[in-house]
Amino acid sequence: IFQKFGKILRQKRREKNLTQEELADLAGIHRTYVAGIELGLRNPSLKNIIRIAKALGIKSSELFKNF
Repeated sequence: IFQKFGKILRQKRREKNLTQEELADLAGIHRTYVAGIELGLRNPSLKNIIRIAKALGIKSSELFKNF
């Protein structure tokens, strides 16, 4: 589940032409945290999922499509 979520996050981030660092700055989290999520090594909290979605300009539910 974590790897699939990370793959979707990476895809959405790349669609917005953002680096991990840029996304992290926009979301108010650390770049290594974003990297860990994308690699499926981190279990992001709901709070951070919402922050990431807002930073990407999408609804948080879009990060769970195709599950």
